Amino acid sequence: MSPSSSPPGLGRFNALERHAADAALREACASAEWGRRLLAGRPYATTDDLLLASDAAMAELSTEDLQEAVSGHPPIGRPKPGDPASAREQRGMAGASDELRAEMLELNLAYQDRFGHVFLICATGLTGEQMRDAVKERIGNPPEREREIVRAELGKINRIRLTRLVDEGDEGDEGEEGEGGTSA
Repeated sequence: MSPSSSPPGLGRFNALERHAADAALREACASAEWGRRLLAGRPYATTDDLLLASDAAMAELSTEDLQEAVSGHPPIGRPKPGDPASAREQRGMAGASDELRAEMLELNLAYQDRFGHVFLICATGLTGEQMRDAVKERIGNPPEREREIVRAELGKINRIRLTRLVDEGDEGDEGEEGEGGTSA
């Protein structure tokens, strides 16, 4: 289904009671401000409208709101226990060697020391090696530049999660690529 169409799941999302819609949005992004902005825009006519609202909300998040959003993501290689979405998002690390897992842990700790939060990347279709290379490349960024990269990565993750939210139940989830949103 194209993002410009209106899947039945979008109608269900638009019709949810505010607290239920807020909970659904918190599953997509931990930022309360991002969720408030999306709730204020309901009802959405199309998935594209919802995604554009997400992009606009993400662009306007303060540094504190951005930090809140990042706090909802576990490190890459350590998905949230019992959370199938987290496991799906981290699929690229599923077959990683012990050596690569150890290297990712070391890199994430160095990244956290430098930036104060986990390394975050939209990992859809990325291998463990590609994620490792990304953290190696980004660890040298100035904090301002890295903050904007994180904002862009969160935006990508939110788009994937929102699309899944409004498509949920309309088509099966089988065979989907993982999306990351998680860190090394």
